[in-house]
Amino acid sequence: MKKLRAAVAVAGATALALGASACGAGNNEDESGSGGDSMVVGTTDKVVSIDPAAAYDNGSLMVQTQVYQYLLNFPEGETEPQPDAAEKCDFDTPTTYTCTIKDGLKFANGNPLTAKSVAHSFQRIVTINDPNGPASLLVNMAKVEAKDDKTVVFTLKSPNDQTFPQVLVTSAGPIVDEQTYPADKALSDEEAVKVEGFSGPFTIGQYQKGQLAQFKKNADYDGAYNDAKTDTITLKTYTDSNNLKLDIEKKNIDVAWRSLTPTDIESLEGTDGVTVHKGAGGELRYIVFNLKTMPGADDAQKLAIRKAVASSVDRDAISEQVYKGTYTPAYSPIPEGLPGATEAFKEAYGEKPDAAAAKKFLDDAGVKTPVTINLQYNPDHYGGSSDQEYNEVKRQLEDTGLFTVDLQSAEWTTYNEERVKDTYPVYQLGWFPDFPDADNYVTPFFDKDNFIGNHYENPKMTALLAAERTEPDKAKREDLLGQVQQLAAEDISTLPLLTGAQVAVATDDVKGVENTLDAAFKFRLTSLSK
Repeated sequence: MKKLRAAVAVAGATALALGASACGAGNNEDESGSGGDSMVVGTTDKVVSIDPAAAYDNGSLMVQTQVYQYLLNFPEGETEPQPDAAEKCDFDTPTTYTCTIKDGLKFANGNPLTAKSVAHSFQRIVTINDPNGPASLLVNMAKVEAKDDKTVVFTLKSPNDQTFPQVLVTSAGPIVDEQTYPADKALSDEEAVKVEGFSGPFTIGQYQKGQLAQFKKNADYDGAYNDAKTDTITLKTYTDSNNLKLDIEKKNIDVAWRSLTPTDIESLEGTDGVTVHKGAGGELRYIVFNLKTMPGADDAQKLAIRKAVASSVDRDAISEQVYKGTYTPAYSPIPEGLPGATEAFKEAYGEKPDAAAAKKFLDDAGVKTPVTINLQYNPDHYGGSSDQEYNEVKRQLEDTGLFTVDLQSAEWTTYNEERVKDTYPVYQLGWFPDFPDADNYVTPFFDKDNFIGNHYENPKMTALLAAERTEPDKAKREDLLGQVQQLAAEDISTLPLLTGAQVAVATDDVKGVENTLDAAFKFRLTSLSK
């Protein structure tokens, strides 16, 4: 998921050529001059790809949510998937899931949206298998077939009635036009905008990658969301959260959505004319260990180093000193509050740093100290405080005397490409959930052929994940999830650090922000109006 900067810092230049007439509150004419309300939303999230086959990140999902239809979706306030392009979806057998498509659906280019479009959309994600794409979400899909124009059947490798319907709402779920989206390669953003293979509540008008996207209300949309309340919404991307903060503070934009710093949020809470909206939590920040390239002479030493790191970090210090409590300590890959969540990492390594325990892990495995760790982080995608966060991690590790940390950073476009090439031995990632279920915090991380691509694979973990995804009994499933978390703490392929809530800041005349900050974790522009 899973997630972000912006380009209004090019202030007033060509980046705002499209957005200029839409900026600020009170504008009632869109860029085409056709009339109707307009609005500007600012973000620091970068779009990796509009094409669903090549993106599994928060910035891309923001765009995809607005312009693509899904078989099922989450309307405002819902945590159970509802029909979108589908009339209905049901399990015929434990491993066959059939969806019936609505009549009369079409893409913005006029091509029909049928069951063939659906089968094409899911199959191409698996076929293309882009390293930054969502193919890992479909590992349990054996095949997908269009039986006729209205009927699509998914055949699963194993029963998955607990979560497969929710997978259809994720980054793997957007339906694309089979006549314009190739089966074996992803479209560039420019190509995707040109072919107009969109059937969601909005289409894309003007688009400048890394700068802005203009969303135009799609009058032909027939799906789970309410009709868009605003005719034209411009999403403006900032390269720096400081400029995002200044523009919402001055009311040059209507909404600021990801990612303001904790200090900015604190400041804006006292600013006249704007409101800070907070919604359901679930974002996770964590450290990833590449089990192939991380330090250590063998698997035993690598595990000892991971355990030593887990025993050395102080989550409370990061939470309070860097994030002023807007992020709180996370002791499990599953955030507190979700059914089945435990605090497995606290149980295994303690709530506070323990340098003596860390040293023992290293000594017992024969690891010479100090251990040099090349630690990579991204300064823009996860908010402007990532540099402070990872400088604090560096300080904590080095204060034990057991580690020497070489801290490095890279911008998101480079970072997202290099992390899947074994370039980074130890690195930062964040997770923005695809759907509100504990499985979404574990299967993408720990299953065979997982999204992270850090060479973690444990047959015991794979079996546990398969079992929890199919267990209908609530208590038994929570027990299985507890075992998953315990094993995750034992293996430490990732180290959870913090979890946080959703935050958006809007001018006081904007309505509907609170309606989209729900547990589905989809920011729906359809909800916004003035």
